[in-house]
Amino acid sequence: MPEIRNVLFIMCDQLRADYLSCYGHPVIETPNIDRLANRGVRFTRAFVQGGVCGSSRMSFYTGRYAASHRATWNFVPLPIDELTLGDYLTAAGRRAHLIGKTHFAPDTMAMHRCGIEDDSEASALLREGGFTLVARHEGDLPTGKADYTAFLRSKGYQGQDPWLDYAVAVRTPDGGTADGWHMRNAHLPARVAEEHSETAYVTDTAIDFIRRQGETPWVLHLSYIKPHWPYVAPAPYHALYRDADTGPVLRDAREAENEHPVVSAYRRSRASQTFADPAVARHVRPTYMGLVRQIDTHIGRILDLLESLGRLKDTLIVFTSDHGDYLGDHGLGEKELFHDIIHRVPFLLVDPTLAADGTRGSVDDRFVEAIDVLPTILDALALPAATHRLEGRSLLPLTRGEATAWRSSVVSELDYGLKEARRLVGLPAASTCRAIMLRSAEWKYVYWHGFRPQLFNLADDPDEFADLGANPRFRQVGDRFRDEVLDWLATRRARATLDFATIERRTGRAPDGIHIGLW
Repeated sequence: MPEIRNVLFIMCDQLRADYLSCYGHPVIETPNIDRLANRGVRFTRAFVQGGVCGSSRMSFYTGRYAASHRATWNFVPLPIDELTLGDYLTAAGRRAHLIGKTHFAPDTMAMHRCGIEDDSEASALLREGGFTLVARHEGDLPTGKADYTAFLRSKGYQGQDPWLDYAVAVRTPDGGTADGWHMRNAHLPARVAEEHSETAYVTDTAIDFIRRQGETPWVLHLSYIKPHWPYVAPAPYHALYRDADTGPVLRDAREAENEHPVVSAYRRSRASQTFADPAVARHVRPTYMGLVRQIDTHIGRILDLLESLGRLKDTLIVFTSDHGDYLGDHGLGEKELFHDIIHRVPFLLVDPTLAADGTRGSVDDRFVEAIDVLPTILDALALPAATHRLEGRSLLPLTRGEATAWRSSVVSELDYGLKEARRLVGLPAASTCRAIMLRSAEWKYVYWHGFRPQLFNLADDPDEFADLGANPRFRQVGDRFRDEVLDWLATRRARATLDFATIERRTGRAPDGIHIGLW
C-alpha cells in the first residue's frame, strides 16, 4: 500500500481566501482550518478556473480548463465524454464518495442517445459526475435537497419545503418568521437549530461515513454549501461578529472612469445594485463571518475524529473553495468577474508522508490552479495520470520540497451568455460571450471577445481599481498578453481520446495495405 491510503477533499462554497485567520483576517477566528495550514502547505496564489460554481467545480473534478471540459457556466451539462475524479478512481477499482454539493449537471441527452438505461450503475455514476453518493445537498437546487429534506423531517421540521421554511428562514425577535433571502434580515438567527443546520448535517454525515470505513481506504469529497447565500446563520453564529470590525468596503473613483461595458452591465444586476450601498455590505458581512466560523468549528470535529482513529497519518487533505464573494467590494455583489477576491481562493494541502515533513506549516507563493487537485489526488494514490487529458499538475513535488520548474501565470474563463449582462450589452443568444483572464505576478489581462481588453498593473494597483485596457500607453503590454492568451488556447488538450504513447506509436505509420504516394 502507498503511504497515503485516504483522501479528504474539502470544498467550501463562495469562501474568500481573505476571510480565514491563517490568510490574515484580523477578526475571524478559524483555529481548525489553521490546524490544516500548520500540518501542511498554505498556498497564497491559488486560483480557480471560473468565478461561478458549476464551471469552477467541473475544472476541479476533471483537471481541465473550461475551454476543454465545455461546462462553461451553471447548469451547462458536462459532456458525457469527460472524465472526472470518480471516473479515474472507478477505473482503478476505487470510488470517490460525495457528501454535499457538486453543482453537477449531467449530459442526459447524450446518455439517452447512447441507450444508457436510467436504472443502471453507469447511469447512476454519469448522473452524479462519477461520484458515489453518500448524501447530496445542493441547497437551493430542488434536485439536490432530498437527503437534507428527509433529515429535517426526521427531526420534526415539517412543511412543503423545510429547507426554505427553516434552514434559510429567520426568527424575528417577537417569535415570528421572516424571509432569509432578504438581506436586511441577515442579522437574525435561522429558524433551524445549529445541530440541524446544513453545515452540521453535512459534517455529521461525513463523520458517520469515516467511522463506517474502518480500515478500508476511502476517498471523500466533503463539499459545504456555506458561506454561500442566503446569508443566514443559526444561533449563536449569527451574532458572533455583529458588533465586530468587518473591514473596509473596497471602492475607488477610478473604477467609474471608462468602465468596461460588460462590467457595467454586471453592475446593473440586482445583487450589485443592492450591494452598491456600503451599509448593505456592513450588515451582511458579520453573518458571512459567522458562517465561516461555523464551518471551522465543524472541520475541527472531523480533524479530531481523524486523529482519534489514527487516520491523520495516512490521509491526504485538500481544503479549498470554488470561488469568492464580492460582499460589496468594487460596488458589486455575487461573483463571476475577474477580481482576485473572486478567483483567488484558500488552498491548503496536507501531505501526510514523511517526504513532506520539511514543508509542514510553510507558505508557498507559487501559482496553483483548481485543475491541480485531480492530478494531485491521482499522484497521492499512486494511480496513473491521464496526461493526454489532464491540464493540471500534481502538487506533491511542492509539498515534498522537490526542485521543479513551475508555471508563471494562471488562466480563468467566463461565459456570460446566460446572464442578463449579455442582453444589456446588446448581444444575441448566438453570440460568443467569452472572456479569458491571464494573471501573472505583476499583471492581470482579460480578453473580452468583441470588446476591449482589461489590464491591471498589480504591482502598483493590487486592489485592481485602475483598468488600463483602454490606455494607449499600455497597448504593447496588452498585445503581449493577447498573444499569450492565443498561445494558451492553441495548446489545450483537445485531442483527449488518444494517449501520448499511442500517438507516438502511430506517428508516420499508414495502416497495412495503404501505400500513399508510390510511383
